[in-house]
Amino acid sequence: MPRETLEAIMLVGGKGTRLRPLTLSAPKPLLPTAGVPFLAHQLARAAECGITHIVLATSYRAQMFAAAFGDGAGFGLSIDYVHESEPLGTGGGIRNAASLLRGAPDDPVVVLNGDILSAHDLPAQVDLHRKADAAVTLHLVEVDDPSRYGCVPADAAGRVTAFLEKTPHPVTNKINAGCYVFRRSVIDQIPAGQVVSVERQTFPGLIEADAVVMGYPESAYWLDVGTPEAFVRGSCDLVLGRMPSPAMPASPGEALLLPGAQVADGARLTGGSVAGARAVVGAGAVVHGSVVFDEAAIGAGAVVRDSIVGRGATIAGGAVLDGAVIGDGAFVAPGNELARGIRVWPGVRLEPTSVRFSSDA
Repeated sequence: MPRETLEAIMLVGGKGTRLRPLTLSAPKPLLPTAGVPFLAHQLARAAECGITHIVLATSYRAQMFAAAFGDGAGFGLSIDYVHESEPLGTGGGIRNAASLLRGAPDDPVVVLNGDILSAHDLPAQVDLHRKADAAVTLHLVEVDDPSRYGCVPADAAGRVTAFLEKTPHPVTNKINAGCYVFRRSVIDQIPAGQVVSVERQTFPGLIEADAVVMGYPESAYWLDVGTPEAFVRGSCDLVLGRMPSPAMPASPGEALLLPGAQVADGARLTGGSVAGARAVVGAGAVVHGSVVFDEAAIGAGAVVRDSIVGRGATIAGGAVLDGAVIGDGAFVAPGNELARGIRVWPGVRLEPTSVRFSSDA
C-alpha cells in the first residue's frame, strides 16, 4: 500500500450509551476488542495507510485516552489530544480539534469516527479527493437497510447530490460510512465553539453551495460497532482474520487466549472468542463467538454464546448466556439462562434459579 504523509482527526467523545453497562467504566473506543483497546486497531490501520499525526477529539473520560496511548510513538504516530467540556456534535468536534492540526489550508485532513472497523483503501479515497479537488470526500458503503444511516446519492461521476440523514424513504442503499477527507480550509469554515452536525448542516450546506463533495464507494469490510451484537461480531471477525488489523496480538484462529488465561481440559473456545488476561474457563465449558474480559471466570459446563462477559465477572457452572451482556464484577449463578438482549449491571448477583430470562423479562 502506498504511503503518504497525512493528518487525521479521530472523533472519540461519545458516551457509548448503546454499549452500557460496559461503557460505565471506560469509553467505547477503549473497550478490549480482540486483545487490545478497540481504538488500537484504528490507530494501527491509520499508520499503515500513511497517517503520521492524529488529533483525538475527546470528551467522555478523556484522561483515559492519553493514559492508554501516550504520544502515539508505539504506533509510529504523533498523537495530540483535545477535550470538549460540553459535546459539540460531529462538526463542532472536528472544528475544535482542528486547532492542533499542522498542515496548510489546501492539505487533506482525514476524519475518522471512533466506532468504525473498516478495511477500505484510505489512500485511494485521499487520491480521489485530490484529483477531484473536492471540499470533502465521503467513504460510502452499501447496506441492506439504509434508513438507519445517512443516505448519500451521487451522480454518474461520483459527485454527491444530497445528504439525507436517516430518512425513512432512502433513494439509494449507499450510506455514509464515517470516514471523511476534508480540505483543511473547509474545516476552518465550521463555526468555532458551537454545536454543529456535519451530517445535518455541513455536508448539506456544502452541496447546496455547489461545492465539490465526492463519494468514494467501496465494498471492503465495514462495521459500526456501536451495539453489543456488533461489538462482539467485530471482535470475533478480527480474531478470525475476516477483518485484518496490524494491532492483532496473535495470528488468526478460532480463539484468542491472552496472557495468563487458563482453559481447562474439555473446554471449547470457538467462533473467534477471546479469553482475557487471567480469565478462567472451566472444564467442559463452551464459549462461542464471545468476548470474555480480563479476570472473568466461566464455570465448568457453562455455555456462553454471542455474549460479552465483563472484567472480573463470574458465570457459574451450568449457567447459559445467549447474546447477553454481563457487566464488570457481576455474578451469574447456576440455573440462570440469559437470552439475547439481557444486560446485567456491574456488581449485580443473579442468584440460583430455574427461570429462563428473555429480553422481555
